[in-house]
Amino acid sequence: MMAIRTVDIGFPQLALAYALLIIPFGLLLWYRIPMLGRTALAVVRMTVQLLFVGVYLQFVFRANSPWLVAAWLVVMLVVADFSILRGSGLRLGRFLLPVLAGLLVGTIVPLFFFLGVILQQPNLLEAQYAIPIAGMILGNCLRTGIIGLRDFYSGIRTSEKAFLHSLGQGARLHEAVRPFYRNAVVAALAPSVAAIATIGLVALPGMMTGVIIGGANPMTAIKYQIAIMIAILVGITLTITLTIWLTLKPSFTAYGTLDHAIFAKNKPRGTRRARG
Repeated sequence: MMAIRTVDIGFPQLALAYALLIIPFGLLLWYRIPMLGRTALAVVRMTVQLLFVGVYLQFVFRANSPWLVAAWLVVMLVVADFSILRGSGLRLGRFLLPVLAGLLVGTIVPLFFFLGVILQQPNLLEAQYAIPIAGMILGNCLRTGIIGLRDFYSGIRTSEKAFLHSLGQGARLHEAVRPFYRNAVVAALAPSVAAIATIGLVALPGMMTGVIIGGANPMTAIKYQIAIMIAILVGITLTITLTIWLTLKPSFTAYGTLDHAIFAKNKPRGTRRARG
């Protein structure tokens, strides 16, 4: 049987890929959509960041040091923490540690279960597995965290009269916030649940595609993908439920009312009212 090898992409060929940007950039210009500068900047940032990460990960993979892997995971968690707070429009000082704790639990629990129980790796910080799998779980936790926190706190702020009415009727804080909590979790989980329900039919997911391109048997790739999707679902559910719960105490006054000082000055775009 002929060995399957991954075809490398040379830098000249990679440069040709940028020619495809003529299509989206041309459409943005033609329809005068004011996103050209932002999109171009995003492409530049993506290129610089990935090239930097590629160089660093080559070093990490060669060294395969648990300390280097752990340090990289910490960097990933901290960056995700800041990204969630910027995206949700909440102040860093109030939420930095609670959100980081939620991300840590939501990432580490499914990651270590995946590595230790499913893959049965003796070294839970094996660079080849720990970094990419953590990245997939954490990336989904980041998106979920932004949606959940934004919907929860903007929902209470928008429907504050109903919230105060619940408190006035004798409800405790955890009882008054329950409808907003429920709506935020539904909004945060819905895209991932929809993706899980259609995976393999609508699109081939990233991990499965990468394993196949890497030369593995398609059935092996499918088993990896099933396992990682379960890990992601566990991670995002832990992250959003824990993150909201951990941020409750610094978000409300001693009287149970929402402290509006938790919000950043500039309200994030796309903030939606929680549906009750």
